[in-house]
Amino acid sequence: MLKDIVVNLTGGGPQDFAADYAVSVAKSFGAHVTGIAFVFDPVIPDAGLGAVSPSLIEMQRDDNARAAKDAASQFVTVAKAAGVSAETRILDASLAGATTEFGRIARRFDIAVVGQSQREYGAAEELMIEGALFESGRPIIVVPYIQKQGLSLERVMVCWDGSRNAARAAADAMPLLARAKAVEVAVVVTGRGSAKELPGADFAQHLARHGLKVDLAELVAADIDVPNTILSHAADAGTDFIVMGGYGHSRWREFVLGGATRGILGSMTLPVLMSH
Repeated sequence: MLKDIVVNLTGGGPQDFAADYAVSVAKSFGAHVTGIAFVFDPVIPDAGLGAVSPSLIEMQRDDNARAAKDAASQFVTVAKAAGVSAETRILDASLAGATTEFGRIARRFDIAVVGQSQREYGAAEELMIEGALFESGRPIIVVPYIQKQGLSLERVMVCWDGSRNAARAAADAMPLLARAKAVEVAVVVTGRGSAKELPGADFAQHLARHGLKVDLAELVAADIDVPNTILSHAADAGTDFIVMGGYGHSRWREFVLGGATRGILGSMTLPVLMSH
């Protein structure tokens, strides 16, 4: 069961799509949700561009603090209106420090919710996704910035390739899958392996033994374009939630997402649960 949820609050607009979605998940499961708002350290330009006055640095710090407080206040209002138990924490951090800290915080929760990266905010949100995915040891739900409605589990797609990460994601998603009206196990065929390496039928049978209504779909990826193949099928099938392994590796302290994962996150149009 999901009883303790954490979400990264971003603010920056009339609605925080990730926070709103996290509240809807908490309401569905009768869970408590904690919103984390970071007050980012001022970004000081390279010395070669000229000195920056202390007053400008302080002004940027004040703006960042105000944005964090506004995001926290907005989150509390939404949670209260939904009748959801909620709390907020406002933390000071650098951008790099915030991504690591959020991942560490998420270890103490059942699941973390983060928003899809938006171009106008640079790499901040993408780094937050990577930090939560690689640092927490917990599943994360990435919410697309176009998301308008709350949690819906009419039709859930589980992406399956027999890997450790895919198995981890499916197991972590069981509380959600148990509420789904229909579950589809999607196996992507790229022509690089044999049918024996795609045990989709066996896995679908495993989920069915948990009392789930399961269908199996074999998808052919043209030109090995796995992300678009998955998202295109999801749109055609009326999928409203995706479960998949989060692929990538950590090199020194730089998180690097795999190509399929990055492709999904860049073009996603529906919430995706990932585990690593």
